Amino acid sequence: MQQSSSRSYLIPTLIIGVLFFVFGFITWVNSTLIPYLQTACELTPNQAILVTFASYIAYAVMAFPSAGILKYTGFKKGMMLGLAIMALGALLFIPAAGSRTFGMFLTGLL
Repeated sequence: MQQSSSRSYLIPTLIIGVLFFVFGFITWVNSTLIPYLQTACELTPNQAILVTFASYIAYAVMAFPSAGILKYTGFKKGMMLGLAIMALGALLFIPAAGSRTFGMFLTGLL
C-alpha cells in the first residue's frame, strides 16, 4: 500500500517541476530580450527597463485577482487557465514583432 501512495505523487511532482522550469526560463529570457527590443523598437535605456518591470509587476498586480479565480476554479483548472493566459501573452509577441509596437510587447509580458 505504501508504494502505490508514493507513486501517485510522482506525476504531479514532475509537472510542478517542469512548470517551475518554464517560469524560470521565461523570466531568464526577459533579460536577453531587452537588447533586441531596444534595437527593434528604438527604445531609450529607461524604456528598455520597462521590459523587466512589466514582467515582475505582473506578480503584484495579478496576485489578488488570481486568488479569486483560484477560489472559483480550483487549483487544477486555475493552473490550466494561468498557462493558457501565459500562452496568449506569448502569442501576442507575433503581431507585436510584425508591427514593432512596444506597448504590445509590454502587454504580452504582463
